[in-house]
Amino acid sequence: MLSHRGFPFVSGRYTKLALQNATFSTSCRSNKSYQLVVVGGGAGGCSTAAKFSSKLGKGKVAVIEPADVHYYQPMWTLVGGGMKKLEDSKKSMSKVLPKKAEWIKQRVVSFDPSNNKVMTDDGCEVGYEYLVVAVGLQLNYHQIKGLPDAFETPGVCSNYSPLYVNKTLKSLESFREGNAIFSFPATPIKCAGAPQKAMYISEEYFRKHGKRDKANIIYNTSLPVIFGVKKYADALWEIVKERNITVNLRQNLIEVKPDSKEAVFQNLDKPDELTTFQYEMLHVTPPMSTPDSLRNCDSLVDAAGYLNVNKGTLQHVEFPNVFGIGDCTNVPTSKTAAAVAGQCGVLRKNLSLVIAGKAPTSLYDGYTSCPLVTGYSKCIMAEFDMNGNPLETFPINQAKERRLMFHFKKDVLPDMYWLGLLNGYWEGPKYVRKMLHLGFK
Repeated sequence: MLSHRGFPFVSGRYTKLALQNATFSTSCRSNKSYQLVVVGGGAGGCSTAAKFSSKLGKGKVAVIEPADVHYYQPMWTLVGGGMKKLEDSKKSMSKVLPKKAEWIKQRVVSFDPSNNKVMTDDGCEVGYEYLVVAVGLQLNYHQIKGLPDAFETPGVCSNYSPLYVNKTLKSLESFREGNAIFSFPATPIKCAGAPQKAMYISEEYFRKHGKRDKANIIYNTSLPVIFGVKKYADALWEIVKERNITVNLRQNLIEVKPDSKEAVFQNLDKPDELTTFQYEMLHVTPPMSTPDSLRNCDSLVDAAGYLNVNKGTLQHVEFPNVFGIGDCTNVPTSKTAAAVAGQCGVLRKNLSLVIAGKAPTSLYDGYTSCPLVTGYSKCIMAEFDMNGNPLETFPINQAKERRLMFHFKKDVLPDMYWLGLLNGYWEGPKYVRKMLHLGFK
């Protein structure tokens, strides 16, 4: 998850809070060793730590995470549209980490899987018998020329960072006329549907506030398709056609010129072909990658820099005492919190077997979900496996926009995340889906 430092642990109230939850350590102070080390305090890290700190006992599990704050990032789509507040999406890290785990509040700077240890930024070595890598993705705004400086200028925003998400609503409020452009980069990203969600919400905002006839809405995506699963792609093409939204495929944002309010895109099929667009509003989805510390460990990652795991068992292909969960792995499915939920049950079973000296047997089917919010009251609930086949929970056509799915996304999923997933209870809708589909083909 994204890090914001400065949480006031020095005050008595917050010190008490920290002690009531995860055992808090500001640094290693000396080299330590644990039965299980979890690197990362995001959705995957929290759920894994919750499961195994209870199973293995107090002091056996450590979570290495530098951030003071844990964010429920899927809510930022709604924050950008003014339906939620940024404060609604965050809790202190001390409240979400399990009390039986030791929290090492440092950043891992390097991995040494051959010697079963990681190094933290305060110079300490943390040893382990078993390692779970759950470091997520880092945002690389700097790879786009002109960013992040352009965020200090009017109209440039991004729902992907707590630093910039509030600018999205401000950009909508101050919009007068011209192009409203939404980008999708040429890298894997967290929640591939999120750039479109921002676009559909913005389009409805303009309609509600009498600005739609003055707004030319453009979706410039590096992908060759509007969405990776055909069933939902077909529905989205109908929506953009109905709402008069321009979609340009294979267009990658490479530069922002805030002084002239221009955005430069490269045609990925013809790299020498650059197109400059004027913008009144520009919503940027940044290029993303695994954090440098992981990407630089050649023995752990594949050629693209992602943790190299068996896509079924989530066990590392070379180091059997290393597992991965979430966005940092090379499992070929969309990178969402729903995917983490689907993976955490598999990880729980397989890591437990390995600890017991047995081979992993549970297989992840690639389940993930992307609630495609298409406005202020409707949502397409896309659910699918790693092969792009729909894997829907409800016995209805989920490619249809529905108010019910919107409220499920807005009002139900946050509690499932905070109370279920982070505490290690929610492992995805597999059994719910089977129950709801009884009697249906």
